Amino acid sequence: MTKLATSPAAAAAEPKTVPPFAVISGTQVQQVLQGREKQVVELVEQTYRVHAAGDSVNPPSYFLRFPDRPTSRIIALPASIGGQVEVDGIKWVSSFPDNVSSGIPRASAVLILNDRVTGYPFACMEGSIISASRTAASAAAAADWLSRGRGRPRRVGFFGTGLIARYIHTFLKATDWSFDEIGVFDLSGESAEGFKGYLERSGTGARVTVHDGPEQLIRSSDLVVFATVAGQPHVHDTTWFAHNPLVLHVSLRDLAPEILLASTNILDDIEHCLKAGTSAHLLEQMTGNRDFVDGTLADVMEGKVPPSDDRPIVFSPFGLGVLDLAVGKYVYDELARSGQLRVLEDFFSELRRYG
Repeated sequence: MTKLATSPAAAAAEPKTVPPFAVISGTQVQQVLQGREKQVVELVEQTYRVHAAGDSVNPPSYFLRFPDRPTSRIIALPASIGGQVEVDGIKWVSSFPDNVSSGIPRASAVLILNDRVTGYPFACMEGSIISASRTAASAAAAADWLSRGRGRPRRVGFFGTGLIARYIHTFLKATDWSFDEIGVFDLSGESAEGFKGYLERSGTGARVTVHDGPEQLIRSSDLVVFATVAGQPHVHDTTWFAHNPLVLHVSLRDLAPEILLASTNILDDIEHCLKAGTSAHLLEQMTGNRDFVDGTLADVMEGKVPPSDDRPIVFSPFGLGVLDLAVGKYVYDELARSGQLRVLEDFFSELRRYG
């Protein structure tokens, strides 16, 4: 059914109410999402389709950087998504790599959901779990769609072993992936061993190997997951990819432009990926064009770009704010349905225009 436009006068006459404001903790987010990985992957795929159809607003992310703390940043991702989700909002996510040395996670985040009718925020949510979940769901979706026609890889390698790597493994396992071999590499040997321990506790039947260097990991993996905090390319040798693996380039800045030039390149959003010093952005600057971009994941899902099997496939997801909103709204709706929302009745104190 076609939606009819409402005149400004009629819209002004319609009564509006301010939605109740809820605070949603990380514990609640985990309780909703745990065990529902397949549903989250389906939601992320549908959100990509809605975004590709133009029923979204996803402006460039804003990076807050600090001259006195050059490795740290806080990023604002405003967005609006239509479809069946219909919500506006913003993610405010920080990345402070030095946290790791103190034993606390690198990233933290909050997600704000705004009502589309009044503009009032109606939820403030712990956002790092939502961010990790949508990132892992995006990676799992890409691994599925990009391996169709070439066979699912049986050997996976994780380059970087933090929270995102753990979530990606969880989502792959929950969406019926299984492996004969799992390779692990991290600049921190302690982190690599810790990730190996997690994998063994997860009940994997795969042989888990901690590699001494990146070349060994990449050459022995048919699916390579980059989940690092690298700020610039550090993998340069194209021959390491001669066996044409599927690469989930989640951290975006690990691969030298030459590697992308020799690969099939699938992005989540072209305009977003070709900025902020990503490997794809560096390649655009090097070549002066975007001819190396083969399409988006939505193009693959729609059958417009068939995956190739004669060269490496690199999926580079910038991470869209609309994905956070879709997953966040899913969490909110589930908590509302079960009566578990924690509402702050007096959050807004001025609700009468003239007092």
